[in-house]
Parts: sequence; C-alpha cells; structure tokens
Amino acid sequence: MPPHHNIPHDNLKVDYVIIYRFADSTKTEASRSFQDLLQALARVGLAIEVRNGGNCSLLIFVKVASDERLNNAIYRSRVKDWLYGIRPAQPDRETQNSLTSQPLTEAERYRIVHQLITGPKEEGNAGIVPTHGQWKNVESIFPLHDHTFNKEWIKKWATVTFLKVEDLDEIRNRFGEKVAYYFAFTQSYFAFLIFPAAFGFSSWVLLGHFSSIYAVVNCLWSVVFIEYWKRQEVDLGIRWGVKGVSAIQEKRREFQHEKEIQDPITGEAVQVFPATKRLYRQLLQLPFAVLASLALGLIIATCFGIEIFLSEVYNGPFKSILVFLPTLLLTALVPTITTILTEIATRLNNYENWETTDAYDSAMTQKIFILNFITSYLPVFLTAFVYVPFGSLIVPYLDIFQLTARPFAENEKQLATPKAGFAINPARLRKQVIYFAVTAQIVNFAMETIVPYVKRRGFHKYQELKTERAARKGGAAPNAAANDLPEEAEFLARVRGEAELDVYDVSTDLREMVVQFGYLTLFSVVWPVTAVSFLINNWVELRSDAVKICVEMQRPTPHRVDSIGPWLDSLGFLTWLGSISTAALVYLFSNDGLGPDGTPADIKGWAFLLTVFFSEHIYLLVRLAVRLAISKMDSPGMQKEHAERFMVRKRYFEESFGEDAMELPPPMDREKITRSSLEEEARQGSMRSSTPQDQFWLRQRSWEESSSIGMGLIEKMAPAESRKQQ
Repeated sequence: MPPHHNIPHDNLKVDYVIIYRFADSTKTEASRSFQDLLQALARVGLAIEVRNGGNCSLLIFVKVASDERLNNAIYRSRVKDWLYGIRPAQPDRETQNSLTSQPLTEAERYRIVHQLITGPKEEGNAGIVPTHGQWKNVESIFPLHDHTFNKEWIKKWATVTFLKVEDLDEIRNRFGEKVAYYFAFTQSYFAFLIFPAAFGFSSWVLLGHFSSIYAVVNCLWSVVFIEYWKRQEVDLGIRWGVKGVSAIQEKRREFQHEKEIQDPITGEAVQVFPATKRLYRQLLQLPFAVLASLALGLIIATCFGIEIFLSEVYNGPFKSILVFLPTLLLTALVPTITTILTEIATRLNNYENWETTDAYDSAMTQKIFILNFITSYLPVFLTAFVYVPFGSLIVPYLDIFQLTARPFAENEKQLATPKAGFAINPARLRKQVIYFAVTAQIVNFAMETIVPYVKRRGFHKYQELKTERAARKGGAAPNAAANDLPEEAEFLARVRGEAELDVYDVSTDLREMVVQFGYLTLFSVVWPVTAVSFLINNWVELRSDAVKICVEMQRPTPHRVDSIGPWLDSLGFLTWLGSISTAALVYLFSNDGLGPDGTPADIKGWAFLLTVFFSEHIYLLVRLAVRLAISKMDSPGMQKEHAERFMVRKRYFEESFGEDAMELPPPMDREKITRSSLEEEARQGSMRSSTPQDQFWLRQRSWEESSSIGMGLIEKMAPAESRKQQ
C-alpha cells in the first residue's frame, strides 16, 4: 500500500473532524446550512460520516473518498510548487511514479486535504472558512492526534539532550514546517546558549560585575547567532523542499480591492488596493505606538514609583505586606490593558487591508512586538536609566504615593520622603534581572503548562457535577454518547475530548523565545549567569512544548513556511538595541557594579553618548563582517521571469484542472435496495475480513445518508423555531 495511506489505525482513517454547532440557529437554518456543507465536501471528493457531538453539535468526519482523487491533488500541488520554483525539477508525469520517487509525508497529506476543505472554490476546493459567512456554524476543523506517535515522541525526548536533524525531520513530517521551524530555532538557540552560559559563569566568577569583556563577547555572540540562524533557515528550507514557498501567497478572504487592472506583462486581471492609501492607514501605527507606550508605560511607571516608596521610603506597619501591592496592581492592570490594546491593534491591522495572509501576519507581529517590548523590558529600563542615575531627583516626587500606605501609618514621619541623604539601592537592578531570568521563567512555565491542565480538569469536574445535579432534577440533556456503537464509543469519546482543546498557535511560543533572547542581549551584562538559567529553561521548554502539543492542544494543521517569519526582524532589532544598552550599562555601572549614586552630576553626557555611538558603529561593522563571511556559502536557485511563470501555470491549469469537475457523487439507486439485497450484502460482508476502519466508514454509504442522519440529530437537539424567534 502506498505510504500516504498509512494513517494511524486508531483514527479509523479519518483525515479531519469538522465541528458543526447549531445552538444559535433554528432547525430550518441548521438543516439547510448542514446540507450545503455536506454537498460542498462531497463535490471535492471527500467521504463523510456524521456522529452526535453533544451540546447541539455534530461531528463530521471526512476523508478522501478515493486514492485517485488524493493522488491527483498531490500531483497538482507538486506541479504548482515546481511552477513557482520551489521544486527544482518537474514531477514525473505519471502520478504513481511521482509518489514513489518522493513518498508523501503525513503532514503533506493533511495539508492537501485541508486545502481541499478550506481552499477557494475557484481553485477546485470546497471554500469552507470556519465561523465566516455561510459557514458560521462550522466551529472548527482539525486533524486527530496520533497517540501512539505522541507517546513515543515524548518518551524519546525525555532521554536525549540535543535534537538531531532527523528528529526535526520527524516533527516536520508529522506537524508541518511551521511547527518544525519553531523547534529547529529553539534547538539552535539552546545549542548556542552553551557558550554564553559557560563564558558568563566564568565572567561572573573571575571578571566581576559589568565586565566590558563580557559585554563585547555577548554582543558578538548575538550577531553570530542571528546570522547563523538566517543561513540555517535556508538549509532547512532546501532540506524540507520549502525554500521560496513564501512566493505562493495565500490571498486573504477579507481583502477588499478598489479596482481591477490588467497586468501589463502577463495580461491577467489583478485586484488592487492603492499602496498610498494603505501607507496612510499604516501611519496610524504611530499614534497606536504612542497610545500603547503611554497606557502601559504610565501603569508600569506608577507601580514602579509605588514600589520604591513602599520598599525604600515607607517605614511603618505592614511594610512587608504592602510591598506586594505594586505586583498585584501590575498583575491586574497590565493584562487588561494589553488585551484592550491587542484588540485595537487587530482592528488597525484589519483596517490596513492586507492582501495576503503573510503580509497580514507580519504587520500584526510588529504591533504585538511593541506591546511585548513595553511590558517585558520597561521596568528594567526604568531602574537602569532613571532610578539609579536620577534617584536623588525623583525622591521629592514620591510624596504622591503616600496614599497607598497612609491608612496603615502611625505618624507622618513614616510617610515622609527624605529631602537629603536618600541612598539608592544598588542591588535593585541585579535583583530585577535575576527575577526575569529565573523566577519569571518558572512562572511562565507554570502558566503555560500546569495551569491549563488544572483548568481543564476543573472544568470537566464542574461539568460532571452540573450534569449530575441536572439529572437528579430530571432536566439533564441527553448524553451525546448514549447511542454510540460499542466499537466506536472509545474513539468518539476521544474525539469529543480533542474537540474541546485549544488551538495551538506557534507564534505564542516564538514570541516567548524572542522576549527571552531580548533579556540576554539587553541586560545579561548586569548578571552574566543569565544564559545559564535560559539554557536550563530551554531544555525543559522543548520538552514541555512537545507535551503541550500532544496533550493540551488540538493537533496543529500543517502549514508550510520557509522561516520563522517576522520574528527574525524582531531578533535583529533586539541585537542592535542590545549593543547600545549594554554599552550604556557598562559605562554607568563600571564603578565595581555599583553605578551612580543617584546624582546625575556624576554622569558625563558626552562620554555616555560617545560610548553609545562607538558601540553601535562597531556592532554595524561586526554584523557586516559576519554576514559577508556567511554569505560565502553557496545558496541554490534562480527566479524565473514573472510573465513566463504565469504562462506556464495558465497552460497547465487549462489542460488539467478541469479533470475533477465539482459535481456531487451520483445518488444511490434506492429502487435497487431491497431486503434480500441487504441480506446478501451482509452475508458477503461477514465472509470478508472486516476491520474497525471499514466498519466505521460503512455505517453511512453516501453523503445523502449522512445528511439524513445529521438532520435527524438536528431535529432532536436544535432549539424550537418558535422559541428562537421570540
């Protein structure tokens, strides 16, 4: 049997599960939309099975109905890659030979089937976009976990320190290139951390605080790592056959063009949104950045001032408890404001009307990075460049924070800020960096791995108790599993459980790594052991992310990429800024790590600016030298003329695209179905070896029968039309 048919047996050959939820629709609306959905799936050659999902939902199981249909879709996808220059050679014209020469991976199969389901109708796909338009009742579309592989994967990773390239290949073959690139980046980052961890620990022991030698070496390491990773991305792209895949731009359904013009070279009709108009809309990013900086900066700066007042000025009762007040305020206010700003950023990104998904994601990443930068680094910047050098100037203004402790103070002396003789806390900066390097990493791990597990277990327990109480009162909803066949019960229970899991977003994990890299480049000169903490954290992070994907999240839909995307630009920016902040920190704290005493008179402005100036220019020269050295490595490929590519693609699609017309499978001839014919079919079936997979897919013999059963379930579960209309 061809390799692409080796789908895990415990998934009964299911390719995707579609959750169809109709709690907010009348029976008529739900039935009509459901039938449209099944017809759209059947037209693109997908077999369908429907089961009860519970809570006014249906589980729609789909798989490619025939090997011929799947093979044609695979061949068409590979030829498209060749036409766009992603594949170096044209696939063999014999489809089977093409599949034999390059076996289909599981990720490629899932990607192609997902494209059949969600791709545009004009390209021969079903065009189903969850929660949008006529598909508003389609809640989600996801593949099922291969639990046998998941257990072996987690067990294997628990026993190895470094991932081999074959391990990354396995991730790519299972989950697609987007997830594989994240693990490849984290693995490369982890391996590179060994040097700064060893050198940083040595510097901490031998060179003392704020070593200029460590600062230079750390900046050089950052530049080398970034340039190395750029080269590594290209190598992996070639190895995985996705180099240049970003040339295939996925057009956003939400894109709104203003006019259509004819390409003067190719003659094709092109939908256009004026670049100048988008530029004007992009200029709104400036007030957004100012708004984000003011909103988050004001909260962080206020909590910063309260913390200084309570920890270093206030000397009354409950001081040991009150010092936690700023932390509580930050915990409550920052996530709330960040959520509001993220919503504003999303609306702004939608307003910019990006044509492709890649462009949209890149612009959104830039906006999110602004928020992450402020919330992650501003407290340390305030300590290093405001509190330490200008402590004596800000002390008189701390009186405004007396309100936070006045109810507990015994007299005014305990609230009074000293007019003279105030001494800054020289260890404050180091303690902050240690917190972000160690404590914050542990907290993030708990919030990312342990808290979701506890929440999910608690939710299930709550649902069980709620069902039990309702059952005692006679008002319990019918159990979705009540009519499950015994041989399917375990499988359907697992599917219903996976349907409740969150969707995995690899960008969240990439953002976490980028923020961590920023602490290393910006502030590790304060505490050179920072890299040791990150090295330990990232070994755990690689394993915990694997567990998270396998246990806490739905299986990711494979997506192809050829890099980590716009996060690479963020890494470059942090490296540049690190060269400046590191030089500034070394200058300010070169006095045995104590730094200024809070009086700006000790700081020579010209010396400070000169230090920053030379540091930045040395960084630029070093980056150029490293980039030139790495560029000596050959990279394959040349781009073809745009017009030539277009004509080749056009000729191919005209010749072969029409082979699979979007027609429904012929209806079953019900007149020939008699009792005797059914008995004979059952007798013949009992004589043949029948697997659980075959039994599962023979319950419903056509999309019409699936439609009939599904509408019957809707009839039982959907709200009455009269109640809906009220």
